[in-house]
Amino acid sequence: MKLVTFSTRERIQKPGYLLEDSEEVVDLSSEYKSTLHVIQHPHASLPVAARFPLSEVRLHAPICNPPRIFCIGLNYRDHALESRLEIPKFPVVFFKMTPSIVGPEETIVLPRETSEPDYEAELAVVISKGGYRIGADNAMEHVYGYTIVNDVSARDVQFSTSQWSLSKSLPTFCPIGPSIVTKDEISDPHALRIHLEINGEVLQDSSTRELIFSVPELIAYISSLTPLLPGDIISTGTPSGVGFARTPKRWLRSGDRVSITIDGLGTLVNSVSAE
Repeated sequence: MKLVTFSTRERIQKPGYLLEDSEEVVDLSSEYKSTLHVIQHPHASLPVAARFPLSEVRLHAPICNPPRIFCIGLNYRDHALESRLEIPKFPVVFFKMTPSIVGPEETIVLPRETSEPDYEAELAVVISKGGYRIGADNAMEHVYGYTIVNDVSARDVQFSTSQWSLSKSLPTFCPIGPSIVTKDEISDPHALRIHLEINGEVLQDSSTRELIFSVPELIAYISSLTPLLPGDIISTGTPSGVGFARTPKRWLRSGDRVSITIDGLGTLVNSVSAE
């Protein structure tokens, strides 16, 4: 199932899911308040409800109110090498704040506080069943599904301090979408092509095989220190090809159109504009 948040002409955001064969969205708002509510009740049957043609709705971030967004730094071997940094022995964890979330086809706005805005294509895991001290062996039982995150980063802010979260949390710096694909549709999250283009130019092209810490290892590590909650997002890191590691450096610019594709998850597209 592909879980979405959508709106129709009345502009009220509602939870739903995609019927891809018929290109329709099924409205779940008669039973659920939001996609977070759906995730919190994964065993409830989905109602037979109103349907809307996909061409007549607007898709928003598939989850706009996750309890937390955990992000993992330097979690691809190729990215660690291009950054000229050692392979980490433990996951490097920071946060993106929820006010930074935007959905597909929304604009990444470049604020005056940064002159070095960067892109990062990432596979994100959405937690269903929370838990504390979850073992890696049964960690996948706690996964609801997967989505795409663009971990937009203000590099000048990021590298001015050892704390990364604020540099990652400017408004619009967390595009998510286009849907949350339930885990039953992804046979192996560690064998997915991850691909980013800007204006048609390929800048990132790798595979989740390059992950240093796997999805179960990340769930086990984070939950060993803090209980995970239903709806938590773990954005698993980005592969090589980011802007700051290029020569010359390639920062996001007004007028850019950023497209991220991950096998089985679709494509997340966002335009870029100066504030």
